[in-house]
Amino acid sequence: MECPKCDSEMEKVAFKGIEVDRCTGCKGLWFDMLEDEDLKGIAGSEHIDTGDSATGRQFNKIDKIVCPVCKSPMIRMVDRDQPHIWFESCTECYGVFFDAGEFRDYKEKSIMDFFRDLISGERK
Repeated sequence: MECPKCDSEMEKVAFKGIEVDRCTGCKGLWFDMLEDEDLKGIAGSEHIDTGDSATGRQFNKIDKIVCPVCKSPMIRMVDRDQPHIWFESCTECYGVFFDAGEFRDYKEKSIMDFFRDLISGERK
């Protein structure tokens, strides 16, 4: 499989029996349907995201990509709990792509996220 952002080869990486694809170039991560949700709840899974966040921010500017699995156009999504996180999602096979550093950020709420929720009256 080729990376939808930089066209480099994707390599298989596994954590606790869940296998995802990581780009050998930009270090973005491809998750098949719900793998990101499964891994989000497992302590230590952020270690699969080995890419540099600054590189991820540069590749995050590329928002018109096709799914590396089914070749459908992907759409830009925003994490509801952390609206600064933008990732791409396939509407056909339900896979998602996180740029380098985004999965690490997705796994943990920052202090700013905590205070935003506190001010808005939400409890997470």
